[in-house]
Amino acid sequence: MRLHEITRGDFPVLGRVVNGHPLVYLDSAASSQKPRTVIEAMSQYYARSHANVHRSIHTLGEEATELYEGARDRVQRFIGAQSREEVVLTRGTTDGLNLLADALCAGLAPGDEVLITEMEHHSNIIPWQLAARRQRLALRAVPVTGSGLLDLDALDRLLSARTRVVAFTHVSNVLGTINPVAEVCARARRAGAVTVVDGAQAAPHLALDMSLLGCDFYVFSPHKMLGPTGIGVLWGRRERLEALEPTRGGGEMIKEVWLDRAQWNDLPWRFEPGTPPIAEAVGLTAAVEYLEKLGMDRVGEHERALTRQALAGLAALPGVRVFGPPASVSRGAVVAFAVEGLHPHDVAALLDAEGIAVRAGHHCAMPLMHRLGVVGTARASFSVFNAPDEIDHLVRTVADLRSVL
Repeated sequence: MRLHEITRGDFPVLGRVVNGHPLVYLDSAASSQKPRTVIEAMSQYYARSHANVHRSIHTLGEEATELYEGARDRVQRFIGAQSREEVVLTRGTTDGLNLLADALCAGLAPGDEVLITEMEHHSNIIPWQLAARRQRLALRAVPVTGSGLLDLDALDRLLSARTRVVAFTHVSNVLGTINPVAEVCARARRAGAVTVVDGAQAAPHLALDMSLLGCDFYVFSPHKMLGPTGIGVLWGRRERLEALEPTRGGGEMIKEVWLDRAQWNDLPWRFEPGTPPIAEAVGLTAAVEYLEKLGMDRVGEHERALTRQALAGLAALPGVRVFGPPASVSRGAVVAFAVEGLHPHDVAALLDAEGIAVRAGHHCAMPLMHRLGVVGTARASFSVFNAPDEIDHLVRTVADLRSVL
């Protein structure tokens, strides 16, 4: 059986009818839908085992702690981390990037440099802008080539003796470009820079192994990989995490407190102040188990086929411009496109009238939109539950859009 034939019945929302049409959900790059196992796992936790974690001696507290810490263990195996202490549970990719920007830049000197790229999501731009303003740092960006790839020659020119951090996306949420993480990290390491990788668009689709990527930090959001909102993952090399000072304080992240000082907790809890997202961690475990049961290689193969189908179909339509690398280049599971004469919001609204859910706008990547010379795009993105006939329906409907108006 093909993957969508196995998975489709597991997602309750896909039985909905929208505007008189069966729902075609093509917006997983923004947030994926959830299988029944994730929904039920979180509901079961609230029904049977809810309590606060770590300090409770009673049965429910111990059960909740076991479930919460079990998510960390599951993520460790899923991403190939060397130890569970390297896995910090945050509130999302954005939260993890803000944490890193605050902590990594706190000790930098005026004139030190942070390097990002033109294809970054705002979550990997704004935190560095804020840190650069506070510390009087120089923020520079690696340009994107005309074919939607990262300009590695420009990267070499921009790396300098003052470069302290290189932060970049694994997979572009607009172009679908899969960046050569290991190569970029190797070049940054030779320059003495720390590397931060935004994996929000990679973790749902690619098999990950932190030992092969060569980065210092990697962040992603479970809500894009069939899991719940409100929780994120920050992986860091143990020696890098040990060297960071916490930037947020509260309960759980300390061992002992006096009025004038405190002793931080061990890794990873020193970066997890306050009551954590416990139910969301339970959902994260269920999402990882679901993906592992399917097999990430099979997930990637299925989504690459859908992406190639969408690229070929949309690019063949008169008046439709498709963005990003050509179909011959390995890409992420997103296809951004524009229809001549139509604003992206109109495209999305007209598609929604046919039951097709896509994203429209600047996709929190306004510098990239400036680079592309557009106000925004429509974006279709794919997951394990999408089927080839849904891509055909998208292409046929886009083909009719200009005549509709």
